[in-house]
Amino acid sequence: MGAWELLLVGLVIALGLCGVLVPGVPGSWLVWAGVLWWALTNPSGLAWALLVGATVVLLLAQAVRWTLPARRLRASGATPRMAVYAGVGTLVGFVLLPVVGALPGFMGGIYLGERLRLGRHGEAMAALRTAMRSGGSSVFTELFACLLIAAAWLGAVLWG
Repeated sequence: MGAWELLLVGLVIALGLCGVLVPGVPGSWLVWAGVLWWALTNPSGLAWALLVGATVVLLLAQAVRWTLPARRLRASGATPRMAVYAGVGTLVGFVLLPVVGALPGFMGGIYLGERLRLGRHGEAMAALRTAMRSGGSSVFTELFACLLIAAAWLGAVLWG
C-alpha cells in the first residue's frame, strides 16, 4: 500500500471522526470503511485482526448507545460550536492522557464552549448537564469507539 493510499484511508477515518459529531453523518461507518479499505489492500494478519477488532468495538458501542438516552441534542440547545469544542476536547484529552482522558476532555470541551458563550460557571455547568442528559453520552460513546479504532489503525500503520 502506497503513501497516497494510506493518506486517503487516514482522511476517510478523520472524516468519520468528524462525522460522529454531525447529526445524520454516518461517522462510525466511515471509520469502519476506512479500516476495511486498508485491510482489503493490505492483506496481512494484523490488518484483518484490526478489522475484526474494529467491528467488535463498533458493535459494542452500538449496544451501549441503545441503552443510553436518544440523541435530542438540538432540542436541548446544543450548537455546532458545542460539538466542535466537545470534539477537540475529546481529542486533546485522548492524546494527553491516553484513552481515559477522552471523557474529561469531552466534558471539558462542552464546559469551555458554554462558559465562553454564556460567561458564567453555573450556567455553563447547567448546559453541560443538559447536554449529557440529552444525548451527549451517546455521542461520546460513538466518538470514543471511533477514536480507539483510529488510534489502533495509526499504531498498526506506524509500528505494524
